[in-house]
Amino acid sequence: MDLGQDGERVAVSLAHRLDRLTFEGLATDQVTARLVDAVAEWATGEGWRVYRRAASVLPLPPPLDGRQSVLDIACARPDRPPVVVEVDHTDRRRTVEKLLAEAGAGRIPIWLRWGVPGFAAPPEPIRMVTFEVSRRNGPAGQGRRYSRRPAADLPAPAHSVTAVGPTVPFTLPIPLPGEAD
Repeated sequence: MDLGQDGERVAVSLAHRLDRLTFEGLATDQVTARLVDAVAEWATGEGWRVYRRAASVLPLPPPLDGRQSVLDIACARPDRPPVVVEVDHTDRRRTVEKLLAEAGAGRIPIWLRWGVPGFAAPPEPIRMVTFEVSRRNGPAGQGRRYSRRPAADLPAPAHSVTAVGPTVPFTLPIPLPGEAD
């Protein structure tokens, strides 16, 4: 299996695992943490060693040069190239640079983008896994809140208000006491 096929298989497997993840009313950092935890659980379930905040091959820009960027998750696989996962809710150029550098070092780069629909595709060979959420404004001063419901828990469709025809009022006859039915 080549790296492209392997990357696609890994991305599909992760997306399938995340389909079951639900939550209600979380802040931005809480959603990111929940997704990082879910990725770590998925990778552990695959039998891989999981490293959180692993060193990237990409150095930090000045004035922090001499230090390395970090990855949200890096996974060592026994018989295949490592997998690296970055979790973001924004479209960050730095994430693309980091994942391209990781791909250049022989790793499978996965970008887990979460938020409302409208994600731009990253360049090859980065594989994007999207995680759509709904958002609403939180209480004053507390930012936005995000939720994810199971796919089967969709709201009921809107009902039609089409008239079915003219109506004619009528009264049902009510038998008086002592009258035969």
